[in-house]
Amino acid sequence: MFPSLARVCEPVALCELAQVVRSKNAGPTLLTLDVFFRDAAACTRAACSPALAPLAVPLLYEVPAGSVQRHLLPKLRAIKFTLSRAVCEASPGDVDLCGAQQHAPLLGLTL
Repeated sequence: MFPSLARVCEPVALCELAQVVRSKNAGPTLLTLDVFFRDAAACTRAACSPALAPLAVPLLYEVPAGSVQRHLLPKLRAIKFTLSRAVCEASPGDVDLCGAQQHAPLLGLTL
């Protein structure tokens, strides 16, 4: 039928499409998750995937839906999410001072 279309519809791991997946602090109370893609087609596929929809990421991180912002950056071939940290940076209970390990839940996603 349309072999190239069939390939696009096959499930693929986010890690296979992304060049960089990272997280970091965006101030003492916010965290940013950045996903940079290898090419524009991969970025478009990820942006259209239900796994990276504005309501899916809050479920993945177990935070209220309104606390996550999604930013599509097609010129950079990137998607950025900003969410509130569970506790303020360097407060008692903060398990990741720099927010550098918070991207891990994204690594297991299939689009």
